[in-house]
Amino acid sequence: MIKPDGIRGNFTNQIKRVILQSGFVIVHEMMFQLDVRNVTLFYSEHSEKSFFPNLVEYMTSGPVLVMVIEKTNAIADWRALIGPTDAGKAKVSHPNSIRAMCGSNSERNCVHGSDSPQSAAREISFFFGEISPGIIEHDEL
Repeated sequence: MIKPDGIRGNFTNQIKRVILQSGFVIVHEMMFQLDVRNVTLFYSEHSEKSFFPNLVEYMTSGPVLVMVIEKTNAIADWRALIGPTDAGKAKVSHPNSIRAMCGSNSERNCVHGSDSPQSAAREISFFFGEISPGIIEHDEL
C-alpha cells in the first residue's frame, strides 16, 4: 500500500518503478479513500496503542493505492525493499529503501507491507475480496 503521504508527495510512479525493477509483478491495484471504520478494521491490532488516533487521522487524510504484488519470496523481499518502519532511521540505515525515499518518520512512513502470508491473505481479502488461493501460495502481498 502506498499511504497518503506517498500519494500526496507524488511518489506513486517512482515507487511502482522500484517495485517493477525489483522483480515484482503488480497483479492488482486500486485507489481507495479510507474512512475511520476501514482504518480501524484494517489496523485493529494497533487499536490499543497510543499512536492509534494519529494513525487513523493520517490514513484517512488522503487516498491510498493498494496493490497485490507477486514474486518468489515476495513478503521478505518487499519488507527489505521498504526498509525500517521509522523512515527517519531508514534514511540512515537503509538509504536506498522506499521509506528513506519518501517517508518522514515512524507514523508517516509512505508504504505498508504485509509481514506474513496470513497477514497478506487478510489484507488482500480486505481490499479485493476473495482472490484465487494460488495468490497466497505464491507468497504475495
